[in-house]
Amino acid sequence: MSDSSARQRLDTPRVSRSIGPRLDVEAVGAFSESIARFLGTGRYLAIQTMVVIAWILLNIGAFAWQWDPYPFILLNLAFSTQAAYAAPLILLAQNRQENRDRVSLEEDRRRAEQTKADTEYLARELAALRLAVGEVATRDYLRRELEEIRELIADLQPATGAERPSKQQSEKRPKKSG
Repeated sequence: MSDSSARQRLDTPRVSRSIGPRLDVEAVGAFSESIARFLGTGRYLAIQTMVVIAWILLNIGAFAWQWDPYPFILLNLAFSTQAAYAAPLILLAQNRQENRDRVSLEEDRRRAEQTKADTEYLARELAALRLAVGEVATRDYLRRELEEIRELIADLQPATGAERPSKQQSEKRPKKSG
């Protein structure tokens, strides 16, 4: 499909041709997260409480400076504006955190699956090694078998009294350590 026909299709989005400034979505998200984090701190609550107390004291006590008399409509407007901006910023920060948590959860699941597969593989290998070791001839087993073969050969050879030691004499001899 040519580039011109792709532009004419309705299911293919066009590239933005706006002349205005282009904002980095990640930078805006990071900035809004920093604001949302600050809005949720004790420091912010303390600062806001001090500003409200100062606002009320200046408007009640200083009669000459009463720019916002008793119902404090300007203060309410400031709170409403703050809430209007704070709520979306907090939601944006929560959505970004949710996305990070989802990615982290997927990575944890992938690692858990890989760890499980590795553990199962190692368990199978260990079982195979145990079976293989169970079939390995030990030193004592080989000595016993060689002793039986030596006795069979000795029984098959013609017996001459001087050449062949008796079984009791061979048992009295010290064995070589191997």
